[in-house]
Amino acid sequence: MAKRTETRSPAPHIADSHGLIRVHGARVNNLKDVDIEIPKRRLTVFTGVSGSGKSSLVFDTIAAESQRMINETYSAFVQGFMPAQARPEADVLEGLTTAIIVDQQRMGADPRSTVGTATDANAMLRILFSRLGRPHIGPPGAYAFNVPSVRASGAITVEKGSKKTVKATFNRTGGMCTRCEGRGSVSDIDLTQLYDDSKSLNEGALTVPGYSMDGWYGRIFGGCGFFDPDKPIREYTRRELDDLLHKEPTKIKVDGINLTYEGLIPKIQKSMLSKDIDALQPHIRAFVERATAFATCPECEGTRLTPEARSSKIGRISIADACAMQISDLAAWVRGLDEPSVAPLLEKLRHTLDSFVEIGLGYLALDRPAGTLSGGEAQRVKMIRHLGSALTDVTYVFDEPTTGLHPHDIQRMNELLLRLRDKGNTVLVVEHKPQTIAIADHVVDLGPGAGTAGGTVCFEGSVAGLRASGTVTGRHLGDRTGLKKAVRKSAGALEIRGADAHNLRGVDVDVPLGVLVVVTGVAGSGKSSLVHGSIPAEEGVVRVDQGPIRGSRRSNPATYTGLLDPIRSAFAKANGVKPALFSANSEGACPSCNGAGVIFMDLGMMAGVSSTCEDCEGKRYQASVLDYRLGGRDISEVLAMPVREAEEFFGSGEARVPAAHRVLGRLSDVGLGYLTLGQPLTTLSGGERQRLKLATHMADKGGVYVLDEPTTGLHLADVEQLLGLLDRLVDSGKSVIVVEHHPAVMAHADWIIDLGPGAGHDGGRIVFEGTPADLVAAGSTLTAEHLAAYAGV
Repeated sequence: MAKRTETRSPAPHIADSHGLIRVHGARVNNLKDVDIEIPKRRLTVFTGVSGSGKSSLVFDTIAAESQRMINETYSAFVQGFMPAQARPEADVLEGLTTAIIVDQQRMGADPRSTVGTATDANAMLRILFSRLGRPHIGPPGAYAFNVPSVRASGAITVEKGSKKTVKATFNRTGGMCTRCEGRGSVSDIDLTQLYDDSKSLNEGALTVPGYSMDGWYGRIFGGCGFFDPDKPIREYTRRELDDLLHKEPTKIKVDGINLTYEGLIPKIQKSMLSKDIDALQPHIRAFVERATAFATCPECEGTRLTPEARSSKIGRISIADACAMQISDLAAWVRGLDEPSVAPLLEKLRHTLDSFVEIGLGYLALDRPAGTLSGGEAQRVKMIRHLGSALTDVTYVFDEPTTGLHPHDIQRMNELLLRLRDKGNTVLVVEHKPQTIAIADHVVDLGPGAGTAGGTVCFEGSVAGLRASGTVTGRHLGDRTGLKKAVRKSAGALEIRGADAHNLRGVDVDVPLGVLVVVTGVAGSGKSSLVHGSIPAEEGVVRVDQGPIRGSRRSNPATYTGLLDPIRSAFAKANGVKPALFSANSEGACPSCNGAGVIFMDLGMMAGVSSTCEDCEGKRYQASVLDYRLGGRDISEVLAMPVREAEEFFGSGEARVPAAHRVLGRLSDVGLGYLTLGQPLTTLSGGERQRLKLATHMADKGGVYVLDEPTTGLHLADVEQLLGLLDRLVDSGKSVIVVEHHPAVMAHADWIIDLGPGAGHDGGRIVFEGTPADLVAAGSTLTAEHLAAYAGV
């Protein structure tokens, strides 16, 4: 009989000693030589007031360096196709693992990008229908709305392995609708908005922005010879009108120069209509909205698919029907399928669809365009890809994953974050919500203030330690706002009748005016559909949504808010010179860096490098411009001022500029007093950008303000300041309607409209209208339960 031998546990392996991410001397943006050690395979939450440096540490330092180092493992040729990234400013960055960033950037606005294509659910459905669909119409591509059918003839070589076959014809069956090309909608162009047919081209018939006869287009239209530029367009023959509007690109020679002529409609389709409308200049966007009308494609009825793809069904369900279903219903339908030949595929598809439901997105449909998702929905859709991933020991980085979530849904999000951690991954979360901070294994609190007053680590440790730490976050972690007892009386009502956008079910509601109204409900219950789809965009209605601010490296708070115009005028008047001298984009710009303050060096396929301009030392202006002063300061010193300091500077004395002082006051009101006037917009956090938009819109002469989750990106301590701002708006005679989940805002409301009871087709109804106290007393909705718990009632 063999003897059993006792073996001792082996000594710890040296490979197991790398359990920390080490950062030393981080100086990105406002970070002040930050030294920190973050445990791996744990959930670490980063807290701090807005602008304290959380994103600078997590995204711009740790995640950026991880991605840069991975990119450097590829060949120089491959790196040429990747975004160029410079090394973050830090002395030591050790222990990094592969970083997967799950942020709130909106998903692509291409109409062919849908929830289904973004998560591979659509691809699995195509395979399923190609195996089980009857009648059988072809391979998976035959069900794909982004694959066109191809028919070709001639000498075509088809390679399969080592064999080559020459065919006379070649066919590929795709599912793309030929009329709308897989977009689901078609656009009609109003020709009356393109030209005035009573005039000739030389008389200025064309009304398309930029298509003047004085420039290149004039030379092309006048010298092409396809029509008479001096004849009124209404007198054109059918052939001439077709050449003007639709002619394909054709080589022509004008005054000895080789040019290309193309019809007006394909030209503007490429230059204007095919682009994201929000990215266009305002005057071009206005033209596009005026000249085009979008309608559901009459041939595919919005399904994007060919008749053949729609005719193939599993039972009574086509792939178009499946993609149009609410995902929770689709998951139930897939669970009812029992076909051993595709069992592994069905299992994977079930898991993906169940993940949607788990993450609180069961109310979506797979054919929902990805560009219509909110930032929070887009982030959760991106999470779907990772929940079933076999990868372990990677670093997941989340940017406020609870954005857009009702308190009822946050618990589900917490469970998903913990599940990722329990697979052996490092999870880094930038977050403000106490419910998510509470589940952290490790907390890093940055501050103590924002901007130049932040950038240091105020606390590192456990959640219990944070509560007792005395930091701004620690003091506010247990904050509770009591229910408002004395509410304002309404001064009339905005009547909404029969609202049926998206999942709304003929909703009738009177929205009180002259008070603070909060519209709430679980994610997908119909809040945005009610507020944005039913409140008319008429004069007097100011909307502040979550759309991103568009701006380049040259854009800053001073240029975005219009603050720089009165400042330039004041400098010009005080010194007797032109205002253009004080523009870094005009005459006063440093010639070496063209007013950018930095020199950008493109190193071809390698990462680009930026360095401070040696001539202007980053001040952006010519030396002669800096000799001109206002109140003892030059223009570069003014742009380096924080908002609070600038508010005092322009408020009195020699430098008194009332127009600038008013704008600075609004910036202070929304909690952006720490920002410097010249800070590039590209360095602002999401919360800062939201409040910058709000400050700008406060100047609008509107009677009704509609805000979409204004607490997004706000620290617990900043919410109180936001409530004060909302009160001031209402007390000044405005009506404020807020779509919001934050319980502090709900408790502070004069009137609450609660939608639900669930999401998708389980929502779309008004489940409560009344004061916060009445909501808690009724206790009949999920919102009432969470508000009662928050207020301690």
